[in-house]
Amino acid sequence: MPKRIRTVTLTGLTALTAAGLALGTLLAVPAGAAPAGAAAPQRPGFLSAADLPPHPSSSWTAGRITAGASPEVEVDRCLGMALGDGWDSWYRDFRTDLDTSARQVSVELSSVSAAKGRFSRVSEDIKSCATRIEQADPEVEATLRDYGTVNVEEGAHVYGLHTETTWGATDIRLLSVGRDGTTVTVVDWRQLGDFDDAPVKAFKKTTVTAVNKLH
Repeated sequence: MPKRIRTVTLTGLTALTAAGLALGTLLAVPAGAAPAGAAAPQRPGFLSAADLPPHPSSSWTAGRITAGASPEVEVDRCLGMALGDGWDSWYRDFRTDLDTSARQVSVELSSVSAAKGRFSRVSEDIKSCATRIEQADPEVEATLRDYGTVNVEEGAHVYGLHTETTWGATDIRLLSVGRDGTTVTVVDWRQLGDFDDAPVKAFKKTTVTAVNKLH
């Protein structure tokens, strides 16, 4: 049985959007320049469209892999505080023709110790996201579920977040954070619906693929 973390109230943005727009924020603030004298980090591998949980009535399209911060990153309520400069991060957006979208964001840290710290920070920020949503706006109810760890490389963890506004908008979001060596990656899947609509098993498989593809 998935562990229910807490139910709180969110704000008047739409469920998923307000809850935290995109995991992009999570891994990078506005793209910045590399520190003086620092070598440009090597870009990690990314998911392809075929790696996403299958959509029952639409196919996935993958955007290009882009260096720096996603434009939506800075407004993400769940992930926006976790990562620093965009010079050492990359993101890729995915979409369907319907109501489902996704994003992967990866960041290359300077050491294993730094990567462990970032992994922990991202996890803690996701777990406390519902509380921040409540504090931001009392018109949306948010429920976080912990779907547990995934056995891949140095580890990964999967969470689910459902939000529902007082006017009836309801969104479901699946988030995972994983690490391989000095690289941390986050996968963010979202669509209209609730926990019953979340493809948790398939998303865990996607998370394994995302971490395995980093290097």
